Amino acid sequence: MNKKDKKNISISKKALPSGKGLGWASNIYFIGIGGIGMSALARYFVANGKQVAGYDKTPSDITTSLQELGVEVHFSDSISEVKQEFLDKETALVVYTPAIPKDHSELNYFRSNGFKVYKRSQILGEITKQTTCLAVAGTHGKTTTTSILGHLLNECNTPVTAFLGGISENYNSNLILNGTEVTVVEADEFDRSFLTLSPDLACITSMDADHLDIYGDANELTKTFKAFSECIKPHGKLFVKNGLPLKGITYGVDDNADYSAKNIRIVNGSYVFDLKTPNGTHKDFQFNLPGRHNLSNAIIALAMAADYGCPYNQLAKGLASYKGVKRRFTYQIKTEDFVFIDDYAHHPEEINAVHQAVREMYPDKKVLAIFQPHLYSRTRDFVDGFAQSLSKFDEILLLDIYPARELPIEGVTSEWLLSKIENPNKKLISKSAIIDEIKVSDAHVVLTIGAGDIGVEVKYIKEAFSIAS
Repeated sequence: MNKKDKKNISISKKALPSGKGLGWASNIYFIGIGGIGMSALARYFVANGKQVAGYDKTPSDITTSLQELGVEVHFSDSISEVKQEFLDKETALVVYTPAIPKDHSELNYFRSNGFKVYKRSQILGEITKQTTCLAVAGTHGKTTTTSILGHLLNECNTPVTAFLGGISENYNSNLILNGTEVTVVEADEFDRSFLTLSPDLACITSMDADHLDIYGDANELTKTFKAFSECIKPHGKLFVKNGLPLKGITYGVDDNADYSAKNIRIVNGSYVFDLKTPNGTHKDFQFNLPGRHNLSNAIIALAMAADYGCPYNQLAKGLASYKGVKRRFTYQIKTEDFVFIDDYAHHPEEINAVHQAVREMYPDKKVLAIFQPHLYSRTRDFVDGFAQSLSKFDEILLLDIYPARELPIEGVTSEWLLSKIENPNKKLISKSAIIDEIKVSDAHVVLTIGAGDIGVEVKYIKEAFSIAS
């Protein structure tokens, strides 16, 4: 954790409210504390003066950083590992993530013994009810948009708490803490979690089919996004990506939306553009992340921050200082001879966005993509889309499917996906072979893509090629 993050936490400790409905709980126990959203909530409660502890399946950089804050974390599913203060029903609140399996013994102990047990989304919903809430929904772009919006409000001296679904490069944290009046949250459609929120301003970035293991079909997903739009507080506002089948304030890139990027050009590797708004055009905004999808995320963050009341001159300064989110088109190595980028993309549309960004930045360079599919069900549901998006790269290395919360599905394998990729420069490899395969490739740009544990390999790839490059 950097000095700025520690400073934010110490400032916010006396400022954060306990929140109606949560003030009774002095001991907060998290099941799945290493998750990106769970750990942000854990940090919030630490800053709020609560005792915090939790379980996770495996150690990680996130659990280590929580332990450095004084949070006790254990990695075996056993109630005997839980300290006594978290076993007091009168003072303990138990928070869990839907990713935890139903047979988890700690979760079942708390449930069967009458503890107050809530999903993460329910706790987040309770916090948002007591604040001015700006919520970001959509099947793609949530984390980047939320982190831009949180950063803009923070840079405009707004008393904001922003819960992020990734690690912000500006704050080296998944939580921005600068006060209590405003919350910025990701409105997560997985498991319909976002229906617990009560936003004042909300946006929907996209409604592409995803999480069909939960929803069954795309129509049901669309219905749920419409239900989310009805969760907005009275007199609140909905912003929607131009072209989505919902009524609201529209935003887009180089189009006729209410808020839109115009006169777009690339200067020294950054976007420079004019921001068209319902009340006029503001010139020469700078944004340092590549890709039209990221530019679109910046436009909606600017629109929501402006609607909240931030002045455009401060927004322009804030946007120019925005550095991004780890694992979202993150440059690991960037030299004249070799570029290594890591991205969390795990849906065909997200891979298409990564492809567009890398071609725009490196139009004449050979690009190698290393992809790890995430979930058997998602691979099955979008196999043709994955094949089409991956085929666009010059060379493709495919890893085995990362199962996450799922058991294997017969016939759904990386070999099956590989057979559908219409590009002869393709190969199925193991994680242990990644570095050797990169070495024999003559690609100038290397991408690691996926939401599974491919992220663990990034530091090893960076170490292997930092010296050579």
